[in-house]
Amino acid sequence: MKLNKYFADLHIHIGRASSGQAVKITASDKLNFSNIAKESLERKGIDVVGIIDSASPDVIKDIEFMLNKNIMKELDEGGLLYKDELLIIPGAEIESREENGGQVHYLAYFPYLKNLKEFSEIMSQYITNINLSSQSTGLTGKEIFKITKVCSGILIPAHAFTPHKSFYGNAFSTYKEVFNEKQWNEIPAIELGLSADTKLADYLPELRNKSFLSNSDAHSIPKIAREYNIFKIKDLNFKEIKLALKRKKGRKTTKNFGMDPRLGKYHRSYCPECETIFSSDKTVDKCPVCESDKLITGVKDRVLDIIKEQESKSPSYRAEYIYQVPLLNLPGIGKKTLKKLLNEFGTEMEIIHNSKYENLKSIVGPKIADLILKARKGNLSIESGGGGNYGKVSE
Repeated sequence: MKLNKYFADLHIHIGRASSGQAVKITASDKLNFSNIAKESLERKGIDVVGIIDSASPDVIKDIEFMLNKNIMKELDEGGLLYKDELLIIPGAEIESREENGGQVHYLAYFPYLKNLKEFSEIMSQYITNINLSSQSTGLTGKEIFKITKVCSGILIPAHAFTPHKSFYGNAFSTYKEVFNEKQWNEIPAIELGLSADTKLADYLPELRNKSFLSNSDAHSIPKIAREYNIFKIKDLNFKEIKLALKRKKGRKTTKNFGMDPRLGKYHRSYCPECETIFSSDKTVDKCPVCESDKLITGVKDRVLDIIKEQESKSPSYRAEYIYQVPLLNLPGIGKKTLKKLLNEFGTEMEIIHNSKYENLKSIVGPKIADLILKARKGNLSIESGGGGNYGKVSE
């Protein structure tokens, strides 16, 4: 049996439905279901997308319109196939209210439109405005897990380490604080988030059996596929993605392409009083510069605070983590330069992974060509981000 490799980004937001209804308030109005599909296929060059916020009733109408117009079709094995090339997994981002007062964002994915509709109808009983994404449900993670399961969906923690509204970042030190072992074993993966990588996550022994996902959490069109994965699966459908997340029948995630965690907004702890980003390998509870204790705890510092082991140990099946810098994050690449590259190479995946140095140099010159090759090999110089400020690539 031949298995194929596919690029996948499973966390893309919708700003508005085609009706004009706001969906994700903080996302671009240009992010609607149709535009995401078109951009992902034609410009980004990825094969699988998870479109979050699909449980909004107006987005469901957009999905039905595209199905009725034969722009997409629903697959027997689950998922939506756009123009016979792009697999779309409809999903939702849900915010819990845990018993300890913590708030966590979870991602739920569904195989069929009927499951998505059922989930939307159930959640409308708990969400003030079901049209809007990531609204507080008042439900615990355990309750959201049960509802998702009833609707034949998969639930995973979103951006699991970020300081705001995440599983490990501000709610729990261990899954045992919310899930029993059986429930935890049915959650196949976690999303690392922009400020974490495999090495950081593998400090936690309880994550050894989880697949890791690197997704864009895109709030604008250009951010699609700033992080992504390679799945090794047989065909493009929901069933195969589920098998890959569970690492069954040879299916699996083979690579995570993630931004270097230092580029994330919350990688290191930050003091808002004196605007200092910490760089020590030890956790601190007071700013060493101004002695303020009102700190924004960074992802690395949070993990160091809760780890049960002093070293990171990755299991043999763990996907290779490759530090990937989005093209628009590279000095000298703006919209015009990116357009020139796309005109020559077709898609961003082609530019990032397959373009030859001499061909790049002929289009954008040696300086930018060198940066693209350095990014491909993970050899860029980077200043760490923190406190809501992205890290930077140094030339």
